[in-house]
Amino acid sequence: MRPSTAPAAEPSPARPARRRPPGGTLPPRARKSLVVVHVVASVSWLALMLCLLTLAVTALATEDADRLRSAYRAMGMLGDALILPLSLATLVSGVVLGLGTSWGLFRYYWVSAKFWLTLAAAAASLIALSARLHDAVRVVDAHPTGPISAADLGFVRLNTVIVPSVALALYLFAVVLSVFKPWGRRRPGSRRGRIPGARG
Repeated sequence: MRPSTAPAAEPSPARPARRRPPGGTLPPRARKSLVVVHVVASVSWLALMLCLLTLAVTALATEDADRLRSAYRAMGMLGDALILPLSLATLVSGVVLGLGTSWGLFRYYWVSAKFWLTLAAAAASLIALSARLHDAVRVVDAHPTGPISAADLGFVRLNTVIVPSVALALYLFAVVLSVFKPWGRRRPGSRRGRIPGARG
């Protein structure tokens, strides 16, 4: 009697490879170089906001006029040297990566949200933050020695804390979007106000 043989198991169908969305135009080497520039500029910008916020909180909390002067002058030097190049490098490299890779700039909701958040943070840094830092430096330069009264400082102490805090919050949220990539992809040809699945 011949032993029964079990039928051979059919090979499981191979999973279809996940296709990257079309639209990438950057060569691999250029894309990797841009990613390096974007990451370095982004991390440096984040570190700059943390440094400015630390100095601003120090100036807000201190009663020592010399420490306050040192904090505001350091903020002014850091702002003049780094705000413009870091914010523009982060924004421009992100836009080029969006347009030159398969992610696109407005193809995915999270990429669009990150673009607008980065643009808002860059505008807040270049316009509002730079102006507030210059105000702080002008106040301490007008009082090079001795105490500085609350009337002379005005809203400088609060403004130098609020503006970098807003820019930092915007950019931290952009980092969260980069990691979790929520909301999925925009529907091709979708129009604002159109009900999903509706015909006609």
